[in-house]
Amino acid sequence: MIELDNFKSTLNELAKPLSEVKGALNLDVKKNRISEIDLAMQEPTFWNDVDKANKLARESKILKSEVSDFERLSQTYEDIETLIEMGYETNDESLVKEIESEIKLFKDELEEIHTKLLFSGEYDAENAVVSIFAGSGGTESCDWASILYRMYTRFAERKGFKCTVIDFEEGDVVGIKTVVFRIEGEYAYGFMRSENGVHRLVRMSPYNAQGKRETSFVRCEVMPDLKEDLDIEIKDDEYEMTAYRSSGAGGQHINKTSSAVRIVHKATGIVVNCQEERSQFQNKEKALQMLKTKLYMLKKQQADAKWSDIRGEVKENGWGSQIRSYFLQPYRLVKDLRTGEETSNSTAVLDGDIDRFISAYLKWQQLGCPDRKAVDAE
Repeated sequence: MIELDNFKSTLNELAKPLSEVKGALNLDVKKNRISEIDLAMQEPTFWNDVDKANKLARESKILKSEVSDFERLSQTYEDIETLIEMGYETNDESLVKEIESEIKLFKDELEEIHTKLLFSGEYDAENAVVSIFAGSGGTESCDWASILYRMYTRFAERKGFKCTVIDFEEGDVVGIKTVVFRIEGEYAYGFMRSENGVHRLVRMSPYNAQGKRETSFVRCEVMPDLKEDLDIEIKDDEYEMTAYRSSGAGGQHINKTSSAVRIVHKATGIVVNCQEERSQFQNKEKALQMLKTKLYMLKKQQADAKWSDIRGEVKENGWGSQIRSYFLQPYRLVKDLRTGEETSNSTAVLDGDIDRFISAYLKWQQLGCPDRKAVDAE
């Protein structure tokens, strides 16, 4: 069958990138490191230093995941080879769809591993804290914020990540004014840091009585969720704290007590909010940790010219500052203005399929973030 010949040719072409990924992973080095950590964990004093023990346990988990991911990928390659040979021997046309499906799965997994190899940031392996702020556009912008929030939570679901709302403020009419949430999973920050910046939506607004096309903006801020004891001291007189009643996303539980916390750092103007816990004390502790992380990153900005690798440039939430544009009318197009990556399948993108943009961003960053002329798709 000609289909089998095509499959065999495709598989042969994939052998080289598979071999390159294997070499880049340094599997022998990773396996040796896993053995070292496993031996250390057997020591009776291992958990005496809890912070160090947790770091080693997490390192081991990530290394084991990388090794098992490649071994599974390699096994898939061998399975496809076997299926093709079976097809030749039995001339069974029913195997065609199965082989086609397995090759697609193999390509997707190969691309995912390749993307992880591009993670080079100091905090890429950490969890991520994502903040979404509605910008120019009023009601339309609040609706756009809720759409973007759904896009990221669907992306997290696809990756098997966990999402937890830290702070939430509904729009006056619809949607979301602000939402802060944590994404927990391997390399969550590495995946999400490409999303840092202003996102622009162009569509026929359902909230415009004349049915005119409208443009709205939402700013996304992504930070690593650093839990270690940072070298940052915050004195009581350096910030102001106010308490307010918290409300869950989508009209969930509303506290009758003012347990949510907002902290403003006087010197920098940095604002953090937390309503994740029912206790005001716990929310205060988490908010202070978030503030420490932001101040720590600010300190790195002042000492490191590569601050953009961590937080990216903070721009005004409006015209001329977007990193990505989403056009829903009069045509469909999602275009990243940094990398030039684009697709007409906006439905899939807004349903969480943003891997192509993440991969393109990481490759673009690896090349030193070459300047591009940001040309509107309009």
